[in-house]
Amino acid sequence: MPKISKQTDFQLVRIKNTWCRIKKVTFPLEKTINNILRTALSLFLIPNRTEIISGGEISWTIETPIYFCYKVVETCSLLDPSNQTLLYGHIRESEELEKALNNKEAQRRFIVIDKTVNELYGSIVRKYFDDNYVQYKILPLPTIEENKSIDMVLDILQEVQSFGLDRRTEPIIAIGGGTCLDIVGLAASLYRRRTPYIRVPTTLLSYVDASVGAKNGVNFLQCKNKLGSYVPPVATFLDRVFIQTIPRQHISNGLGEILKMALMKHKCLFDLLKTHGKFLLDTKFQSHNGLVDHGDAALKTTRIAIETMLEELAPNLWEDDLNRLVDFGHLISPELEMRALPSLMHGEAVNVDMAFMTYVSYVKGLLNDKEKSHIIQCMSSLELPVWHKECTWHLIKKALTERLKHSAGQMRMPLPTGLGTADIFNDISEETLERAYTLWTNECRPISMRP
Repeated sequence: MPKISKQTDFQLVRIKNTWCRIKKVTFPLEKTINNILRTALSLFLIPNRTEIISGGEISWTIETPIYFCYKVVETCSLLDPSNQTLLYGHIRESEELEKALNNKEAQRRFIVIDKTVNELYGSIVRKYFDDNYVQYKILPLPTIEENKSIDMVLDILQEVQSFGLDRRTEPIIAIGGGTCLDIVGLAASLYRRRTPYIRVPTTLLSYVDASVGAKNGVNFLQCKNKLGSYVPPVATFLDRVFIQTIPRQHISNGLGEILKMALMKHKCLFDLLKTHGKFLLDTKFQSHNGLVDHGDAALKTTRIAIETMLEELAPNLWEDDLNRLVDFGHLISPELEMRALPSLMHGEAVNVDMAFMTYVSYVKGLLNDKEKSHIIQCMSSLELPVWHKECTWHLIKKALTERLKHSAGQMRMPLPTGLGTADIFNDISEETLERAYTLWTNECRPISMRP
């Protein structure tokens, strides 16, 4: 006999600290619940549940929202003891903030700081917490790409456990570049399943990229960020003052990620980089008022980069949609970066990837010769590499094979279709890729390395 199926859809509502189910209805949900249960609910708190009874078996399917809210705050003088942002800027509710400010007990914070950043700013960080009567533990670590491992995560967690913190009211603070933020983010997401943490980026790359999203992770088995999670910080605090102490190459490295957003979706940002790129390198993104020729190019550039990045990340924090423009420059670069460590930095590897993909767009007819030249010239003016000897045809094929494995069997290749416009493509043939590789190598390989 055929199985007889019966499906019933429910919605779960919270009443007096317990969850109850009601049959799902088609007319406005809040009105229905208010009429039947006399309670007002946020739609964010209403999961759906489906029960199917078929042939004596029952199955339940739960569709539940997961809600995260986090702050990205651009500020000045973050480490000035009179600036309370680092201590209380993550608190969103006014009542909770008032309670924290009136708390007579000393605040407690566990801080992980990159070792190099500690040498530059460690005494200022300590003075900040001392002047604010905070009980703290500062853990300096060499958070470089070669050390980005689960072992370092476990070292952090041992120290967190020894310090002992209230995971509701005492967020872990990470101060450093993207590697530091990634490692600490993973440690916080693992401790007690999810402990709040705060990001304070100290490099241009982390300022516009790692600090504003939800991803964190470490390398594993020679694969970049193979272990990780999607848990955003409760807050990111941005202060460009840190950028003035990093080497020029690190500024250029961060410009690679900014250029990515410019090419994908913002021509005005691309024009800013073309016009003011050398100035931004020379001034290390510090604001210089009164410069008529440049205005506040640093502020404009970082704000547009962050806003465009958030536009792409916020609706897709868990990467449920694999068609992501922010993956531009990230198809080949993970393989290239791990191969070339430590000589090639992340933003530099991304730019080599973007340079090659620019030629793919050109060969496919998405860019004209003038647009291709503008892009490559802009990259060079930002002092970014446009070719690398380790980015061989063999490496490109291997990286794109890995891409297929992890992108549900489709390439999902973001490509520029103009200056500041882009689309996702799945129909790029190997012939197109090989032609692009040959042309790219012939035009971008240094003259000294040509046969």
